[in-house]
Amino acid sequence: MKLESQVTGNIGMYYACYRLSRMGWNVMPTARNARGIDIIAYNRGGTEFIGVQVKALTRRNPVPLGKSLDTVMGDFWIIINNIGQEPVAFVMKPEEVKALAHRGEKHGKVSFWLQPKAYDTPEFREAWERIGYGHAG
Repeated sequence: MKLESQVTGNIGMYYACYRLSRMGWNVMPTARNARGIDIIAYNRGGTEFIGVQVKALTRRNPVPLGKSLDTVMGDFWIIINNIGQEPVAFVMKPEEVKALAHRGEKHGKVSFWLQPKAYDTPEFREAWERIGYGHAG
């Protein structure tokens, strides 16, 4: 079954919310299709906040980053692929996304992508511990 892009995005965002909640974070998805952060999470004591961008893919595909790397923001990026089957998550920091981004140019238009070989590495694969635990505060 082919999933619509909005459904794929929703699955990814709510999967990330589920995983973060299991780690003790209080999570709040932001308005869908708004630019910027997809999830705001705070620890038990309300003393630490993190902003998370989520990119959901149905397969192990490149992640589109847009026309500029200025849109890469937040404290963490969670890329989730294989969304229609058994999701696989990759946890990265924005500066890592920017450093590993591929710049493409077609018909004079520039676009940036994160290739699978850049994000699908042992360092990032299921590396939820990079975020830390929300019940620690």
